[in-house]
Amino acid sequence: QVQLAESGGGSVQAGGSLRLSCAASESTYSSYCMGWFRQAPGKEREGVASIDSDGYTNYAESVKGRFTISKDNGKKTLYLQMNSLKPEDTAMYYCAASSLRCRPSTWFWQSEYNDWGQGTQVTVSS
Repeated sequence: QVQLAESGGGSVQAGGSLRLSCAASESTYSSYCMGWFRQAPGKEREGVASIDSDGYTNYAESVKGRFTISKDNGKKTLYLQMNSLKPEDTAMYYCAASSLRCRPSTWFWQSEYNDWGQGTQVTVSS
């Protein structure tokens, strides 16, 4: 089981940037599909981005061109660089790890992921 801990959330004005981090407890995390999800109040949790062990990435349409997922295997850390933030990006952001490879058709399914962090809040004001 992989322990995950997110950090980097906060409050920012529209148009601003934040970088989220997710520290993993296991060095073997580099072989997992890693993902970022978010959940706004009253809404379903949704997939934001994923990255596979070979660096292949997937993004939700709503964040393409604004968000970048990356990872540092040496530091066992996953990142989400968020630029040009919008009020609709306001949500609790979670990182997740899967023992499966990311698949383009299912990377955004919560059921694909085994381990989850506690989340970090992102608030974007207009």
